[in-house]
Amino acid sequence: MDLKNLGATKVGVFTDHNLAKLLPMKMTIESLDQHGVNYEVFERVAVEPTDSSWNDAITWSRKHDFSHFLAVGGGSVIDTAKAANLFTVYKNADLFDFINAPVGKGMPISEKLRPLIAVPTTAGTGSETTGTAILDIPSKKFKTGIANRALKPILGIVDTLNTDSCPTAVHISSGLDVLFHALESYTAIHYTERTPRPANPLLRPAYQGSNDVSDVFSTWALRQAVKYLPRVAKNRDDKEAKRQMLLASSFAGIGFGNAGVHLCHGISYPISGFNKTGPKWQHPGYVVDKPIIPHGVR
Repeated sequence: MDLKNLGATKVGVFTDHNLAKLLPMKMTIESLDQHGVNYEVFERVAVEPTDSSWNDAITWSRKHDFSHFLAVGGGSVIDTAKAANLFTVYKNADLFDFINAPVGKGMPISEKLRPLIAVPTTAGTGSETTGTAILDIPSKKFKTGIANRALKPILGIVDTLNTDSCPTAVHISSGLDVLFHALESYTAIHYTERTPRPANPLLRPAYQGSNDVSDVFSTWALRQAVKYLPRVAKNRDDKEAKRQMLLASSFAGIGFGNAGVHLCHGISYPISGFNKTGPKWQHPGYVVDKPIIPHGVR
């Protein structure tokens, strides 16, 4: 309904191969069909995206003239859709043109991107509220990303129907992301101490430092995560706990999307990037299909 109301003529729908079989995508496709919205589906999004998986999505997206984008998934899916949107508008740009300096050029985004709607299926990244997209660059052995307000979705459909299929382990690992987003943004360097502060808004960083506004969202999310994450861990059918964690994810996203994050995320990027091609560290009890160090775990 929302895409029809927005006048969408062709929608690029992004998801992953697992979610493509589950209820959130089933409801999405039924709604698009019901309202006669033309669409194409990309379901090759990689968990923990890389420059290679982003380029795959970008190449696919550039072959279509999408008027709008729709992401149904967790942070990996939403971030990939953000990248596809950006590089579909900037058809001749190289990936490193917009990747954050000093890894990339960190060029400003002056062109208007296509409208993107995000449907989060995990209570973790808060990517539906942020102008950030994160990827691994295995050849350089680290994670990095693009951070610009222009990447923000115009709408996030935050509904626990879309997180009900998450196993307990995903609720817990995603919930830890909420916890550290909230904690790091609340304790980030204060905005009055951040430098440089360019006069041109196009050149300003996406992250401004902690401030009175971001603190409202970060502290609320922090309280909710401390209260409700243990409940979800004990009982994945606790509807109230799942609802509060999903809200906390979005609130933490608003907080850190404005204030920024710091030590835990900063350390995790080189560690997780190096770990993919290096020592393959595994944290005891943290069962995933790829070796990874969760934020803040040591």
